[in-house]
Amino acid sequence: MFSPEGPTVRELAVQALSSVDRGYDLLAPAFDHTPFRTPDRFLDATAAALAPLGPFDAGLDLCCGTGAGLRVLAPLCRKRVTGVDFSAGMLAQAAAAPPPAEGPRPEFVRADARALPFDQAFDLVVSFGAFGHFLPAERPGLFRQVHRALRPGGLFAFPVGAPPPVTSPWYWAMAGFDGAMRVRNALWRPPFVMYYRTFPYSGVRADLAAAGFDVALDALDEVGRRSDGSPRAGLVLARRA
Repeated sequence: MFSPEGPTVRELAVQALSSVDRGYDLLAPAFDHTPFRTPDRFLDATAAALAPLGPFDAGLDLCCGTGAGLRVLAPLCRKRVTGVDFSAGMLAQAAAAPPPAEGPRPEFVRADARALPFDQAFDLVVSFGAFGHFLPAERPGLFRQVHRALRPGGLFAFPVGAPPPVTSPWYWAMAGFDGAMRVRNALWRPPFVMYYRTFPYSGVRADLAAAGFDVALDALDEVGRRSDGSPRAGLVLARRA
């Protein structure tokens, strides 16, 4: 499915009926050949936006998956780069990949983002495409974990897409996916948390501020603009005060 190297429909069905960590362990070898991997244009736009704000000493890729975001992070950091994920399969794929062309060689830690084993260890934390795996009630605790992992003045940065208008097919596709996932989780255990519409910027901004961040949103113009002239995506820049 998606490409000759990607997962089959059967493999995706098995993944969807698993827990989140077990599902990603199963998907890991083919993950980079699916649409679930963050597109390069988002990674490149984020790298370009963060470059003038660095360099940073130590950086963390939160929920790093197979490590695509580490090529953004590594050139920005002078001393240390870490990828953290709770899927052993995804971390194995990340560790086996060629290291970034620039910057420190990444190290990897298996941990739950809701219980990070770090205290004032990083100057920059980035994350790509992972927040659909956290329920809205979990966001405040997640952001407090990131706040604790950052040094004073440290930066938490991640891209967010503009919500599609109700007239867009993407609006209804995401609504349909979220609806199907809610039905699945009501009928099947263990739950598989993956929703596309539970991370609105207004709620995210409020939760970041409550966790102790000063929050700004910059347009990612490299990703393009919609027909009404508004940006297709923005970069959240949350700085630990």
